[in-house]
Amino acid sequence: MAENLTKILRDARSQTDLLFSLVRPSAIYERPVPERHRLIFYLGHLEAFDWNHMAVWALSERRFCPGFDRLFEAGIDPDSANLPTDSPKDWPSREEVESYNQQVRQRIDRLLPQVPRHIALMAVEHRLMHAETLAYLIQNLPFEQKRPQASLDPKPLAEPVNTPVEIPGGLATLGRDREEGFGWDNEFDKHFVRMPQFCIDRYNVTNGDYLNFVKEGAKPPHFWARRNGEWFLRGMFHLMPLPLHSSVYVTQQEATDYAVWKNKQLPSEAQFHRAAYASRDGVEREYPWGDKPLPKGNGAFDFTGWDPVSVSATPECDSDYGVAQLIGNGWEWTSTVFQPFPGFRPEPNYAGYSENFFDGHHYVMKGASCRTARRLLRRSFRNWFRPDYPHVYATFRLVES
Repeated sequence: MAENLTKILRDARSQTDLLFSLVRPSAIYERPVPERHRLIFYLGHLEAFDWNHMAVWALSERRFCPGFDRLFEAGIDPDSANLPTDSPKDWPSREEVESYNQQVRQRIDRLLPQVPRHIALMAVEHRLMHAETLAYLIQNLPFEQKRPQASLDPKPLAEPVNTPVEIPGGLATLGRDREEGFGWDNEFDKHFVRMPQFCIDRYNVTNGDYLNFVKEGAKPPHFWARRNGEWFLRGMFHLMPLPLHSSVYVTQQEATDYAVWKNKQLPSEAQFHRAAYASRDGVEREYPWGDKPLPKGNGAFDFTGWDPVSVSATPECDSDYGVAQLIGNGWEWTSTVFQPFPGFRPEPNYAGYSENFFDGHHYVMKGASCRTARRLLRRSFRNWFRPDYPHVYATFRLVES
């Protein structure tokens, strides 16, 4: 049965509306991450994207505010070597942007039955991806610039024993067929990679594990803070004593340096797939835990929380080989440079979505974080960032070949 587009668009809007409601009015022109736009851009960007793609380009609707359509059309690739230099006065007022947004939503709601389905789904997933981007942008705001929400500290659980898990050699399926349904252009085409046997850590590297690396002289991660000689985690709404059993969030370069320190490696994209989706009966699964989505509220994904939890907190998500949290509690860095799959064709309605980043300077991430929407958990979905970008909810685990 086809999904109800009206409902999934409404649900996606509710997630981004919630995030903007966390920001105190005085902070909407802040730039909490130097490499990104100011928050006011994102307030207009989500509706401008919907309007440009679903109405103007798909249905040839006449523009009613072309200046805003262009101003809010596209974001920027976060690059620490080329920071944006605009000032708050370069942007329109919040009232003007919200008026534009209201008009866009009214028009889109009226036009939605005419919008090609794959264009509508593209807009929905774009919004949901930005729901995660907005979360980590807002996380970087000072606590006093946010309206606090209920947030539980990570569960105190028994110390996880991070034993290596042997994954037998076999085929890993990457990508998907175009007949399987919606996907972004970098997810196609489906192909197979034969992988030799390897061992992968049962759990992601924890804050406690990484603390030992820091004690040896490594730079502390962006999400940590030190007060009176003690380490804390900068949560979304408050500082908390460093949760030693929770996934550490680091850059790809920091993950690589840690792997070298441990005489191991980061997994490749194909190794991740093999560990996550292979099963002992030889049939690949749709998810690490099986072929059906988990009931809502299970797992550390789909907006279930604001901060990382213990790496052993969600045993219901284990793979058939017993590897934990391959989906949830943090995107996982790989050693794979983001490149097209065989048969890649740019999406005609969004040609630069992937192709602009096939430059050798971005690395594939797999899995999901606690702020990743459920519909982005499909096996073929790929995320990517530069190796020095510190703000994303990304963790890692190690392999030995």
